Amino acid sequence: MLVTLIRRYSKPYLPYIWAVIFFQLASTIAALYLPSLNAQIIDEGVSRGDTDYIWRTGGVMLVVALVQVVTAIAGVYFGSRAAMAFGRDLRRGVFRQVTSFSAKDVNVFGAPTLITRGTNDVQQVQMLMLMGLNFMVATPIMCIGGIFMALREDLNLSWLVWVSVPVLVVVVGYLVVRLMPLFRAMQKKIDRLNGILREQIIGIRVVRAFVREPHEAERFGAANKDLTDVSLKIGALFVLMFPAIGMILHVSTAAVLWFGGQRVDAGEMQVGALTAFLQYLLQILMAVMMGTFMAMMIPRASVCADRIGEVLDVEPSIHETLTPVAPVEKAGRVEFRNVSFAYPGAEAPVLSDISFTAEPGQTVAIIGSTGAGKTSLLALLPRLYDAASGEVLLDGVPVTDLDRSEITQRVAMVPQRPYLFSGTIEHNLRFGKPEATDEQLWDALTVAQAADFVREKKNGLGSRISQGGTNVSGGQRQRLCIARALVTEPKVFLFDDSFSALDVATDARLRRALKAKTADATVIIVGQRVSTIADADQILVLDNGRIVDRGTHDELLQSSSTYQEIVESQLTAEAVA
Repeated sequence: MLVTLIRRYSKPYLPYIWAVIFFQLASTIAALYLPSLNAQIIDEGVSRGDTDYIWRTGGVMLVVALVQVVTAIAGVYFGSRAAMAFGRDLRRGVFRQVTSFSAKDVNVFGAPTLITRGTNDVQQVQMLMLMGLNFMVATPIMCIGGIFMALREDLNLSWLVWVSVPVLVVVVGYLVVRLMPLFRAMQKKIDRLNGILREQIIGIRVVRAFVREPHEAERFGAANKDLTDVSLKIGALFVLMFPAIGMILHVSTAAVLWFGGQRVDAGEMQVGALTAFLQYLLQILMAVMMGTFMAMMIPRASVCADRIGEVLDVEPSIHETLTPVAPVEKAGRVEFRNVSFAYPGAEAPVLSDISFTAEPGQTVAIIGSTGAGKTSLLALLPRLYDAASGEVLLDGVPVTDLDRSEITQRVAMVPQRPYLFSGTIEHNLRFGKPEATDEQLWDALTVAQAADFVREKKNGLGSRISQGGTNVSGGQRQRLCIARALVTEPKVFLFDDSFSALDVATDARLRRALKAKTADATVIIVGQRVSTIADADQILVLDNGRIVDRGTHDELLQSSSTYQEIVESQLTAEAVA
């Protein structure tokens, strides 16, 4: 998967990669040429006292060194450009894939691991790409070229190369094999830690309300300790790696000086050749060491690439139609035909044989006990989920045959849990219609009974909203979400228990204002309070995922025992009537 990701997302940057290869090749050749020039100066210039030769050869060395520096800088520059662009595109690919997921797909992975895979995991693969372009091109050239140049200086010392390099490779290979499962476990521990931290931050009010801080701190501490233990095991292997590499380098250096010195003393080798051989051996070992750094990153990056691939390879459960149908009319007529729906892994369907029609200008209310399937029913129209059987139609066309943009232009949903994005009130209201004017924003706020508290704020529409809308009350957050839906001016409004945080007086004012604003639209309301839905043109009573009764408020009071029980649990039937 690692190779597949690199191939797929680095293809647009092949010119940069070829530039890196060229400059790294030039830099490595220059680096390999320098010890040979140094040996010539020692053996030919210094030993003979030929100052002119020293100056000439020294000048060549200076030019070669300058070429090495310039090409090395250029190689790093182009490598960084390619790696950073690769990381950007990979993050964008993960983000786009996740945003194409349905609620079902997101639940399969979970939000914490999706966040980790789109950030930390991508970062690990990006760093491997960066290090690979900066080192992996030079490493094999330096290693092969160093061996060739060292053998050219003195063939009798070549056994030192054949001993030291394999020893280094074996040591590094053993440690890398040990690191692979630890890196895999480490990423899972990071997922778990992120999940606990995210849960605690989101649920901080509940934690404090039940005085569960010590318990949550203990939970976080346990997850943190697990991650620390794995990190310490990885660190222990790294602690072994660097002394082992250092010892091999030093022993190799000492061996070259010992055996090479004997050859120099016997007149079988010149001092310059010994110096060059030592430099080449060190270059070879340094190349192997650079490969070691890369090898240490490959296991973790490989694990991260597999995790990223799991996200990218998922086929979204909700598909966009390849041949979208354009409805003839755009009135907002909604129809459910024998619709059933079940959540993945559920023993029984949440909804069964749901059929009803909501015409433009009508208000259809849905009421029922907790768990009856009210929210699930509403989620099928904007295709947050797809029905298991039956059809959901918008203006006579199944929603599965409509383009997603067609649905979002006609349907606006205010969810059960209102959510605001970090930014300004103005930014949140224009979320569905960026071109909306200030006048339209204030009109929507007025209908949603939110204009007064927005005007009271110092910056009005420019007032800041924190992530999730946590710096405003629940009722204010709910009204701002209703205003956001009104700004889009859709043909269908879906209100999923969107008035629950409002007091009775505000609820009544808002419903009166909404009735005028949505006179030509189709309105579907999920409500818990009978007073909220009493004026609906049609009320659907849900029980265990089925419509058990339907009719107006007055009709249901006479004919529906289930509805009567709901009414009596809130008020007496006479008081509501």
